[in-house]
Amino acid sequence: MTNLLINVDHVGTLRNAREETFPDPVHAAARCEQAGADGIVFHLREDRRHITERDVRLLAETVNGKLDFELSTEEEVVSICCDVVPDLATLVPERREEVTTEGGLDVTASRPRLNAVTDRLYGAGVDQVSLFVDPVPAQIEATAAVGANCVELHTGDFAEASTEAARREEAERLAAAADAAHETGLRVHAGHGLDYNNFSLFRETVPHVAEVSIGFAVMARAILVGMDQAVRDMRATVANAQP
Repeated sequence: MTNLLINVDHVGTLRNAREETFPDPVHAAARCEQAGADGIVFHLREDRRHITERDVRLLAETVNGKLDFELSTEEEVVSICCDVVPDLATLVPERREEVTTEGGLDVTASRPRLNAVTDRLYGAGVDQVSLFVDPVPAQIEATAAVGANCVELHTGDFAEASTEAARREEAERLAAAADAAHETGLRVHAGHGLDYNNFSLFRETVPHVAEVSIGFAVMARAILVGMDQAVRDMRATVANAQP
């Protein structure tokens, strides 16, 4: 069964918008796990727009399930990741002007730096290192070449497709990428824009997906129905979807 990891970044965004101490992403993570999430995802950005180093340290101490630390290759953030040693480190692109992550890494263009950071993360004791990439064969091949043992497929184009035909086309691209990743020995993860409505098509089309990262959809529903119910609903959506 596909594991469900919940991203708590948006809890930090709300807290920081008012420069308050609440809502606390650490408390939200605990509620997510209690409601059935298999783990927690967070992205420590260079500008600290949502998750802070305080959050990182407490999440590392309190999360019982899998902890996925998303990060750029910026030196200070890599050092923090090496210090806390999450279960999974996912390297992602990062631009200060973006609202959220836009597209995957260009692994082929950044191979030396990504190779060095990947080796450093393994050396610190991180068991799984993933690269967040678009479903493009060359990027999958490059991900394996730099030494990552996982790949997270960027599902944003699938989620944002404006027609059913376009969405199915994007799902087929993701399926081909998942096949290619599986053949190279990479563990397949996926995320960005997956929600209660599009997940069934995604899962029935895309094979080999061991883990999905979902954040915004869950947090948006939680505002209306509560965190526990929102997570339970997504847990049921993931569990009921057929590959």
